[in-house]
Amino acid sequence: MSIDSAFEPGGEWADELSELQARRRSALAMGGPEALARFKATGRMNARERIAALVDEGSFHELGTLAGKGHYHADGRYDRTDPTNAIVGTARIDGRKLALHVDDFTIKAGSSEGTIADKWIYIERLAHQLRMPLVRLVDSAGGSVKLLMQIGGTKIPEYTTWPAQDLLNTVPVVGVALGACVGQGAVKVLSSHFSVLVREQAQVMAAGPHVVRQAYGVEVDKNELGGWKAHRKSGLVHNEAVDEADALAQVRRFLSYLPRSVHELAPVLPCDDDPGRADDWLKDAIPHDRRKIYDPRKILDAVFDRGSLFEIGRWQGGSVITMLGRLQGIPVGVIANDPKVAGGAMTLQAATKMERHTRLCSLFGLPVVNLVDQPGNATGLEAELAGTLLGATRLGEALAECRSPWVSILVRRCFGMAGALHGPKGGDRLNHRFAWPSARWGSIPIEGGVMAAHKAEIEAAPDPAAQRAALEAHYLAMTSPFRTAEKFGVLEIIDPRETRRVLCDWVEDAWYVVQGDRGR
Repeated sequence: MSIDSAFEPGGEWADELSELQARRRSALAMGGPEALARFKATGRMNARERIAALVDEGSFHELGTLAGKGHYHADGRYDRTDPTNAIVGTARIDGRKLALHVDDFTIKAGSSEGTIADKWIYIERLAHQLRMPLVRLVDSAGGSVKLLMQIGGTKIPEYTTWPAQDLLNTVPVVGVALGACVGQGAVKVLSSHFSVLVREQAQVMAAGPHVVRQAYGVEVDKNELGGWKAHRKSGLVHNEAVDEADALAQVRRFLSYLPRSVHELAPVLPCDDDPGRADDWLKDAIPHDRRKIYDPRKILDAVFDRGSLFEIGRWQGGSVITMLGRLQGIPVGVIANDPKVAGGAMTLQAATKMERHTRLCSLFGLPVVNLVDQPGNATGLEAELAGTLLGATRLGEALAECRSPWVSILVRRCFGMAGALHGPKGGDRLNHRFAWPSARWGSIPIEGGVMAAHKAEIEAAPDPAAQRAALEAHYLAMTSPFRTAEKFGVLEIIDPRETRRVLCDWVEDAWYVVQGDRGR
């Protein structure tokens, strides 16, 4: 329903209907021609263009259109409205309903204190109570001291009716950083299940350069402070986008894997990818030389439905890969280790990333597939100062609470405390796992363990290198996964080419469990 009605005013209420149309035109004018022109000159879409680019054509139903500051003639007749800078309503993406909370930067720079907070809080309450996904398109300069002039005093910084945490426990929430997202704007981006930031255009930060300069006497560029390069390191924002179109496309893609709420099932799509498809090269996907690396994303592409993988958080905690994907059209969470980053070790950021993904999948009923190549927790002074073990402990807590059906495929290494975190454990939870013939596991990798246990013997040998190699070969012979399988320590050793078939068979049963959990 467009707010620019096609109906002509007339009848006994012609004056009132004409006023309604005039007030709607004021809302469509946004910040006015000059402000819109200035904004367009920056190369960005305005708030209403962003909505149109995100949702199904003609599906946006706006709410609170008339909110703002009204101006009147001396005789009390309506003149015009300065609209509020929050545009809210419901719409559809691929036919599925969602709620929208959109900042209009052309009005008071999208400031959270230059708006009517009740309006944006209402759409978030609606999303929570009517159980529909919420997307925030954030472009807000944050608070302003000018608010003091408006209200003649200060206020305690809180929004007591905003159901921020209840939303996160109930429906998918997405935050998109499209410009400067400062203070409350930053919270709106980060208080989400998925966030994405546009490179060179958006920043997410507690306060901007002016405040930093005043507080610390430091000159810093806003992109250095809160842009995409900063958040590759911080891990605060999940993904980055090359432009606005890419950011909105990622929003649509993310939501396609998730249900409307925790009370519903995620959508299952038609699939014509053969569940028995077996790419022959997988038999050699893991190099026989244990010191060589490989490309885990290539393996994942071969195992899951063609073209179904969507990566989340690629640039943070890179030793762990987190994705959403599909098996026979059923949405699943995907986790894998990447030996190309920190050797695949569990760093603090990797643990935090895996914890966040585990909680997402558990909350929304997505089965999880984990391809394991875990050499253990990162070690050394830097890792200890970072609190890596605390991150791993928190991940263990998330796994213990996870209710998603889970399967692990051990493809190479699985060592130590971090290796133990490859899936949920507990009396009521099956540790359902398979292994490739290339897999090895234990309390410590053989290479490091041999040197630690036989240091004196190796150093005293006429040829230390040869002695070390001989000891490693001796121990490696005992680490064959087949020996573990003999004791039923692993469910099955499979040919790597059988992986897709095994997973497609498993996901049928996993989805049956999810349907039962969701009361279907």
